[in-house]
Amino acid sequence: QVQLVESGGGSVQAGGSLRLSCVVSGYPYSSYCMGWFRQAPGKEREGVAGISSDGSTSYADSVKGRFTISQDTAKNTLDLQMNSLKPEDTAMYYCAAGDFFVCNRNNWKVGGLYHYWGQGTQVTVSS
Repeated sequence: QVQLVESGGGSVQAGGSLRLSCVVSGYPYSSYCMGWFRQAPGKEREGVAGISSDGSTSYADSVKGRFTISQDTAKNTLDLQMNSLKPEDTAMYYCAAGDFFVCNRNNWKVGGLYHYWGQGTQVTVSS
């Protein structure tokens, strides 16, 4: 059974930092695409960052230069370092896992292509 469990959310002031982690267990394939998504109240879910099993990374324009996605394959964790946070970053953040091809081109942004999701962790940024 595949499980993804996020942690690290919280409340910070604008300009602050948070580090989200996602522990992945039971994923049966060595090739994969992992992504971080977020959804704010009343808004559509959006892709924040993606990383493939070969280490290639992708970012939404809104977070480039501020967020960094990384993975620790030994610990089966996926992290999202978020710096220079803005109030518009406030959302529920989710990690997701899918097939390797999902990370091709801009497919990583398409939530419907991922098979597995975590329960989410809330990030609130105050001005």
